[in-house]
Amino acid sequence: MERVPIILILLLLAQATHPLTGRQIAPVMSADGAGWLDRPEREAEEAPEQALDALGIRAGMVVADVGAGTGYMSLRMARRVGPTGKVYANDLQPEMLQKLHAKSQREKLSNVETVQGTESDPKLPPNTMDLVLLVDVYHEFSQPQAMLDRIRESLKPDGRLVLLEYRKEDPKVPIRPEHKMSVAEVKTEVEAEGYKLDQVIEKLPRQHIIIFRKTSPGA
Repeated sequence: MERVPIILILLLLAQATHPLTGRQIAPVMSADGAGWLDRPEREAEEAPEQALDALGIRAGMVVADVGAGTGYMSLRMARRVGPTGKVYANDLQPEMLQKLHAKSQREKLSNVETVQGTESDPKLPPNTMDLVLLVDVYHEFSQPQAMLDRIRESLKPDGRLVLLEYRKEDPKVPIRPEHKMSVAEVKTEVEAEGYKLDQVIEKLPRQHIIIFRKTSPGA
């Protein structure tokens, strides 16, 4: 068996951790995990409507759900922004987006646009988003710096980036460590890419709501 060059091993290891915090980057959920995303217990565990209430999503807003999966949050946001607003539902996996599109069709939601992105680019239109939401997904970004840069470009000047992440600070939250993040980790990683922490909301059963604004040029 051919031996793997040590430099390749080191590169693979480097890709698996964030350079600023050293946290392990979690693997992306496969399309086989769609059932877990839509599990009945999720409403009690994550209180999605309470999260959206806290963010003040209202009619007419243009928002994005990056890492949307099967649309658990996308469709809720679509109902809130209404026909005068729009939801860009992004995911890497076409199978997830097919499920999401089918759900939006069944619910007659015409304000949802599915977008297949890449590991480095969510493919969102520039200077368009009032809010970009990442629900339990940022910790899976294999290229977090590139993704944050492209998301920043998609935000309006007063737009917000919002991360929901399972609380690493709480050992009682029954999630694998690599799928949790602390506020300190999120702040360190995101602020390095041209954002400023705006607010942390701790109203949900298991997740932080962490809100960022874009920093102005030269700030």
